[in-house]
Amino acid sequence: MAAAALVMVAPQFVLRDTEGTVHGPDEWSRAQAIVIFFTTIDCPLSNSYVPEMNRIRQTYSDRGVAFYAVQTDTTIAEAEVRRHARDFAFSFPVLIDPRQSLVQLAGATATPEVALLSKSGKVLYLGRIDNRIEDLDKRRSVVTESDLRNALDAVLAGRPVPHARTPVVGCGINFVTQEKKP
Repeated sequence: MAAAALVMVAPQFVLRDTEGTVHGPDEWSRAQAIVIFFTTIDCPLSNSYVPEMNRIRQTYSDRGVAFYAVQTDTTIAEAEVRRHARDFAFSFPVLIDPRQSLVQLAGATATPEVALLSKSGKVLYLGRIDNRIEDLDKRRSVVTESDLRNALDAVLAGRPVPHARTPVVGCGINFVTQEKKP
């Protein structure tokens, strides 16, 4: 799927985080870019990336980048998501997306997956954080491709993202099926 087809995502949403704070278009429009990590509490690969997510936020938040995580599994109680966010020390808000609207519109399919959005909501990058995970049971000892950092550097320098989409190895997102109204 071409990144150009994935547009106008973030500004359409007002989502609450695990602490009850509402995040929406006014906040997102002030950012130079928006990073959304798609996570779930029961994915060990996603959990293993939280320290790197926090490091990336620390590196780029002073440059006007807003960071959020989205809990992708709607069957997990909000209290459990809140506890998980605290236990794993996320340094940015963990959003609750009860209809998986942001997940679906961004095109996320696995955790950990990341979307980099322009402040207008256009998806500029969708894919892996880096290439540390080669397969579900195989990790590199040294990261050789820092895909999200490369995408952020390009966007902040006013250049196009060199690879707008990269493959993700992770836990598949369980999508909620919407009941059709008569």
